[in-house]
Amino acid sequence: MAGICSICGLPEELCMCEEIAREQQQIILQSDKRRYGKIVTIVTGINSSDIDIDELARTLKTRCAAGGTIKGSNIELQGDHIKKVKKVLVDLGFKVEQKGDLK
Repeated sequence: MAGICSICGLPEELCMCEEIAREQQQIILQSDKRRYGKIVTIVTGINSSDIDIDELARTLKTRCAAGGTIKGSNIELQGDHIKKVKKVLVDLGFKVEQKGDLK
């Protein structure tokens, strides 16, 4: 027998908490140039208490075929992947804002 979500009170199979959390996130994408001219794509604005940031980082790294890391509540991907990351995040239900390109 399925349990009841402690946040929204719906049965777990009907729980909408994660979808609502995704819609409320204000995610910002930006590129940064690091040492030796290496480009890094930075995903900021993720509230890690509502979203599983480890799973999201794993998904982004897989879809972009790139290495990356989590620093605080930011995800950093090696390379310039703004277009791919934006498409993946929109497909997952996030609102995405893109800042200017390289600094």
